[in-house]
Amino acid sequence: MRAILSGLHHKKNLQELELELIDVPEPFDDLAVTFLEKNTQASITVPISKVVSAEVVQIRVDANALQFAAEGQSEFSWELYLNIRQQNTRGLVQVESEYLSDRHQFTLTSYYQVNSDAEGMALFNMHTQQAETEFTISAINLQDDQLQVIGQSRINGQPIENQRLVLKNEQQDSSAEWPIAHMSLHGLFTASIPLSDLAKDTKQQLFIRSTVAGQDLEQRVVLAKSLAGQVTQAVTPGHRLVVVEKRFDNGIRVREMAAPTLPQRVANASSKVGGVTKLFSMLMDKVNLAYMRRLFKRGHRAFEQPTIIFESFGGRQVSDSPYAIYRLFVQLYPGFNFVWSIDREQKKFCKENGIPFVIRRTSKWVRTLEKASFWISNARFPSWVRKPNYVTYIQTWHGTPLKKLGLDIENVSMPGTTTAKYHANFVREANRWDALVSPNDYSTRIFRSAFGFNNQILKVGYPRNDELINSTPEDVTALKQRLGIPLDKKVVLYAPTYRDNQFAEKGKYTFELPFSLDDFRKRFGQDAVLVLRMHYLISNALDISGYEGVVFDLSNHPDISELYLISDMLITDYSSVFFDFAYLKRPILFYPYDYHMYKDELRGFYLDYEKDLPGEIAHNEHQLLDLVSDKLKTPDMSGNQKFMDFYRRFCAIDDGLSSLKIVNYVVQQIEKNV
Repeated sequence: MRAILSGLHHKKNLQELELELIDVPEPFDDLAVTFLEKNTQASITVPISKVVSAEVVQIRVDANALQFAAEGQSEFSWELYLNIRQQNTRGLVQVESEYLSDRHQFTLTSYYQVNSDAEGMALFNMHTQQAETEFTISAINLQDDQLQVIGQSRINGQPIENQRLVLKNEQQDSSAEWPIAHMSLHGLFTASIPLSDLAKDTKQQLFIRSTVAGQDLEQRVVLAKSLAGQVTQAVTPGHRLVVVEKRFDNGIRVREMAAPTLPQRVANASSKVGGVTKLFSMLMDKVNLAYMRRLFKRGHRAFEQPTIIFESFGGRQVSDSPYAIYRLFVQLYPGFNFVWSIDREQKKFCKENGIPFVIRRTSKWVRTLEKASFWISNARFPSWVRKPNYVTYIQTWHGTPLKKLGLDIENVSMPGTTTAKYHANFVREANRWDALVSPNDYSTRIFRSAFGFNNQILKVGYPRNDELINSTPEDVTALKQRLGIPLDKKVVLYAPTYRDNQFAEKGKYTFELPFSLDDFRKRFGQDAVLVLRMHYLISNALDISGYEGVVFDLSNHPDISELYLISDMLITDYSSVFFDFAYLKRPILFYPYDYHMYKDELRGFYLDYEKDLPGEIAHNEHQLLDLVSDKLKTPDMSGNQKFMDFYRRFCAIDDGLSSLKIVNYVVQQIEKNV
């Protein structure tokens, strides 16, 4: 027996769901559908309202019933079950889904959406506590000398009245508005602004004005998804350039400026030459990749002397847990052979620090990998790298998971891959790991499910965190002096994640600070400094000129543990850095300025973000700065019950000896084979 959700309609303020039934015995009048909320296990049973045919039935449900008062909960995810209550047949059949709905605005602050989970089962998702000041559009493009916007024109089936599109000048206190027309597609509007109407040399933000239930509103336009696939640049007949951008808060900015002149275009010709060079380089990379594949297919025998290969973040760094393990190995067992797999950019660092290395994607690299005894890495090797049977591959991973990983990501939106490919690559790679390092029981459970991993788990804590546990106040002072951080000021560390929906194109990401450096300096400049640590995928450097002595951009510092040690508090959003920072028992603040959009449209979380975090949440800049002021006065969180509950759950097993335990594990494997 099967039940498949095949449609969703709006009937007299109710939501009408249509189900296709396969091999379900009649009579259908005895059927019902039970909604089960995944987090709270609350349930609602709704009888069949109409039998359409021998295979199709309908139910009607009030979406108001699918949201309720639950402490700290603003998202409700309902599974659907066909409830069979016939005399001879009773039971529940989970409803599948072949129908994926667009978001339906239910009220100003809530919307619902029908999706399917990774197994294809139906989910009715109810989202509440949406910002009343935001209006989510469907698309924005620069076409036919116009800025064109498409969005919803209804709330819960009722038309939104008097909608207008508004541009507000960021430099001046002025605005202009344009009318909105309804599209032939039911429930959508379209609006167009002639590019010739845009004021010259301006940055303007996009808003929607409307009337809802007699209330006049002005809402900031936001776009949940990336701008990929939409036309975001145009040159007007008057030789002006118009660019559409996404702000840090997912709002829309429209920039108008002079288009490049002929001399500028001539000067830019060198970039085309660079483009040709880049194309040639890409072709050579493909040729080299084919060569690498052939080399890996050749037979190799292991070195007689135990050889351990270390790699961190695909060769981009010499850092993290592999580096902590390496440093201890060199001290305890200098007779073994150690080699780092690195990109060429790390060559100077290795030479200066006496670290043996091999450059990735060279014939020597292939031979060294293939003849080694152990691989120790915190990220995945390329799928085309062949792992010999005699190699023991130890995967340290690189963080306690907050965001969904691997098979648990239902919709992958990162550039250069698809959901199916991403899942397949994860499982294929995980099956090559002989041992996986875990920092706690929580991570162990997730690693098993997200990676499809069935080999050995080493629950010993992350070696990179040994430094946090073993460092002394004198070590911290020396670190500050080496990094140029004032000794007489508090240090606030800002370490956000990157957003999957903020890539501009393959290999290129964008970021904009979500708070004012001027405001930070005015409020804390005499007593504190701000250290910025951005994700390595954020390619554009932040401009902090003018803030010298107050703001330090240490995004490229290889050892983030050193940044934890010098910091009196951490501000983050969805990055897993807070799991490690918690070892220090210092205050942590969370600034998820786009929480609902990020959670709904991107990966989702394992933890309940609104209940399980070891710190307070700021939802706007004013709240953030107030909390920073408060937390700088309470540097030790040992007396905070909620924080210490988190500490015992995630940090307690790490005793500062994780590196030693991994070293001992490797040595035991070596001794077995002697």
